[in-house]
Amino acid sequence: MRATSLLAPTLREIPSEAEVISHQLLLRAGMIRKTAAGVYSYLPLAWRVLIKISQIVREEMNMVGGQELMLPIIQPAEIWQSSGRWDVYGDEMFRLKDRHHRSFCLGPTHEEIITLQVKQEVKSYKQLPLLLYQIQNKYRDERRPRFGLMRGREFIMKDLYSFDKDTEGLALSYQRVYAAYSRVFKRCGLAYRVVEADAGAIGGSVNHEFMVLAQSGEAEIVFCSHCDYAANVERAESLSTSIPEEARGMGQVMELISTPGVRTVDEVALYLQISPSQIVKTLFYEADGEIIAVLLRGDHIINEVKLANILQCRDLRMAADDRVAQITGSPTGYVGPMHLREVRILADQEVARMGVAVIGANREGFHYRGVKPGIDFQWEAEHDLRLAQAGDACPRCQGQGNLESVRGIEVGHLFQLGTKYSSSLDATFTDENGQQRPFIMGCYGIGVSRTMAAAIEQNHDENGIIWPVSIAPYHVVVIPVSSKDSLQMDHATSLYQWLLEAGIEVVLDDRDERAGVKFMDADLIGYPIRITVGKKTLTNGTVDIRYRKTKDETALPVEDVVGVVRKFIRSS
Repeated sequence: MRATSLLAPTLREIPSEAEVISHQLLLRAGMIRKTAAGVYSYLPLAWRVLIKISQIVREEMNMVGGQELMLPIIQPAEIWQSSGRWDVYGDEMFRLKDRHHRSFCLGPTHEEIITLQVKQEVKSYKQLPLLLYQIQNKYRDERRPRFGLMRGREFIMKDLYSFDKDTEGLALSYQRVYAAYSRVFKRCGLAYRVVEADAGAIGGSVNHEFMVLAQSGEAEIVFCSHCDYAANVERAESLSTSIPEEARGMGQVMELISTPGVRTVDEVALYLQISPSQIVKTLFYEADGEIIAVLLRGDHIINEVKLANILQCRDLRMAADDRVAQITGSPTGYVGPMHLREVRILADQEVARMGVAVIGANREGFHYRGVKPGIDFQWEAEHDLRLAQAGDACPRCQGQGNLESVRGIEVGHLFQLGTKYSSSLDATFTDENGQQRPFIMGCYGIGVSRTMAAAIEQNHDENGIIWPVSIAPYHVVVIPVSSKDSLQMDHATSLYQWLLEAGIEVVLDDRDERAGVKFMDADLIGYPIRITVGKKTLTNGTVDIRYRKTKDETALPVEDVVGVVRKFIRSS
């Protein structure tokens, strides 16, 4: 490809709407352009990257017995209503009606429709196991699309679905796809970690996320320093911690104390000269319209995913201040769990272990000190409700190791669904004994467009993208220092042709631009190898070869270029 024919409209300035580095660089490198909020056009360079990622995914899915198909994006409402998810997805689902006023949606995922397809075609256990996958666009009406391709409303995804006759078969299918995912992200040249995760609206008991490690990642991962435990903080279990000595004593007497203008945990702790761990904070949530009070130690953070899963609610949000004041008779900052009427109260397991505590008095400007949890106030049930954090004891090896944290970007998610969809959609097969049984299912997703963005978040510098060789749009760019020098252009064109004939993906930057501009664009776009043809080529037959990742640069005889480049690509 000649640069004069390549649609790669690079930008010098960082677009104002781009918040994260992948968004900035994809725009600046001329790879994507915004069509609407969360909706992007992929220009040729980006599309080449996406094709390469898709091909790696396709090869690994085929290797484990996956069969590729294509399912419709437009799906009838009734199949989602049958599974119970029409309302679960809520406003995140794009909904539409046809001219006959029948309801449809744009597929955010395809569990329902693949289950019905298999129900129609597969009748016997002899046809199992079955692994079916597709690579296509998905649609989710995100409340706040942001970060470019990281959280969009239209995105490219690979989704695979497994159908087995029993749980043993599901475990085997899950293991095979898990291993295939590991190979996919290794072949894409990415550093990743596999973590336990929350199933969300997809459902299922066992599930794992593949997270590309990057400081800019939107998800926090905790992992054990001693064992192999790793989890998204949304899912991470919290082992009971040691209770601070001052929160254990039982000899204190409860007293009402004045705390004027003191509202937050930190303010109360400072005012009373105590630790936040001695305070019980009362949080009010609205769960599907019902008000719930949640008790948490002052130095801990609520895990809303855990809370929503315990409550089995579709909509969870903090209760409005006026609703809290109506229930407690007090403004927020002074609310507490004593004397609450007709409100469900849930406590984190750490609250139950406190000997004494400070709580809000449900009276503006006052708190109670010396309160005994479980005696002076009670709760309906206690659960693990807090967010795990670095330094916590590991819940898996029971504190032999401590949790550490890193940030990551979710690029893959695996779920063991069991019979969640096959039962609700009456999808059955005939087993060895002639009995009708529901399919045992799994589903497995890879965000193809998200993987491209994640690769940039993990591989870049101040000058632009540093593509892993396996997914780079082109491997080599050949740059003549002066396109007006006919001899330089002749040598550059000959080298370009030799590389093409050797099967190497190469761009000849034949634009009438200064060399500095071409070098900047080469770094911005992220070609793994840059070859410069200049005066030395004319005088002593060498070119300068520069490696984008290491920035190493060396002079090389022209006749050695093809062999060196070919070896570099094979070894990368």
